[in-house]
Amino acid sequence: MAETALAGVRILDLTRVLAGPFCTMMLSDLGAEVLKVENPDGGDETRAYRPVGSTSESPYFLAINRNKQSLAIDITKPEGAIAVRALAAKCDVVVESMRTGAMERYGLGYETLSQDNPRLIFGSISGYGRTGPLADLGGYDPIAQAESGMMAMTGDENGPPTRMGVSLFDIMAGQYLAQGILAALLARARTGKGQRIDVPLYDSALSTILPYSARYLMEGADETRVGNSSRVAQPLNAYEAADGPFVLCAAGDRMWRRMCREGLQRPDLLDDPRFDGNAKRVTNHEALKVELDAIFRTATIAEWVERLRQAGIPAGAIRTPGEALDSPETAARGLIVQAPHPTEGQVPTVRSALTMTGTPPRAPAGAPLLGADTHRVLREIAGYDELQLDGLANTGVIARR
Repeated sequence: MAETALAGVRILDLTRVLAGPFCTMMLSDLGAEVLKVENPDGGDETRAYRPVGSTSESPYFLAINRNKQSLAIDITKPEGAIAVRALAAKCDVVVESMRTGAMERYGLGYETLSQDNPRLIFGSISGYGRTGPLADLGGYDPIAQAESGMMAMTGDENGPPTRMGVSLFDIMAGQYLAQGILAALLARARTGKGQRIDVPLYDSALSTILPYSARYLMEGADETRVGNSSRVAQPLNAYEAADGPFVLCAAGDRMWRRMCREGLQRPDLLDDPRFDGNAKRVTNHEALKVELDAIFRTATIAEWVERLRQAGIPAGAIRTPGEALDSPETAARGLIVQAPHPTEGQVPTVRSALTMTGTPPRAPAGAPLLGADTHRVLREIAGYDELQLDGLANTGVIARR
């Protein structure tokens, strides 16, 4: 098998829940060795995110912690912090998502760890960054959606602001940090020095709405909710076929003309002055939807999607997550793979979205059991002997075997 892109890179992961673990999962897919440090008392909170009555491992935790090793170490105890510091000296990257000042209180701040290891790359995910008036607050995706303007733009035009169904800004912050770490590894190859990376959830959220923030900064125009429609390009909406709604996006005059002539076989729409040019279609988007809905109600979703795609018009059915996972294109892309797990057997999971011909992502291994690797990693990497390990276990600093 080809070597992975990050083979030989070791990451110490002190993150929890979603943003940080998503970052380190992306890096683990690329071949990095990820040592996930968890509290011995229950571990990452997402280990408990399971349906009521379920005794199996949490699907949430399994989904974003593949290819990692679990170390159950209580870093609030001095001996635990010392053990983590010893590991950091042997790692390329430390990733943490604690509140401002917490790592420093435990003697694990960047200044301390970089003295031990000048090549160390230290990545932080926080709510509002390590400076500024809100630096001491924690970060949560729903709050970032609210404060960044995303909720104000999401939902029906006459309905309330609506939170997205996924924690997009957690994912974005994780992606930003992963990108920063990769760039820092590249820079270190030239300079020999590590650096600190700070990725706040709030900053990530604002950067995600960049096209809309640009309009406000340049023109003073604030965005409002438009449901499934658009205020800048039409036709773009959810339209009603005979058996339900589907989405199409024919933004641009050339695509509009092609849709009318080839997809709809209604060239007469091109003569309608209300729809002559994108600006007029945006102004008259409600009337445009009425016209298009009347046409689309004459056939099924599947029929229209096929006809529109043959005409080169982007269109797709509105699916549930399960329908998307079960779709032919998901199967054809090999997106669902099996990850072996010590108690759950083969766990189905969505593979990395990356396809790389020279250094492909590695095959996934299931998320670790809590503390499964503590003793081995402290022995092999930090240099602890069996007597020291037994002492840490006896005092509750690490989990017992």
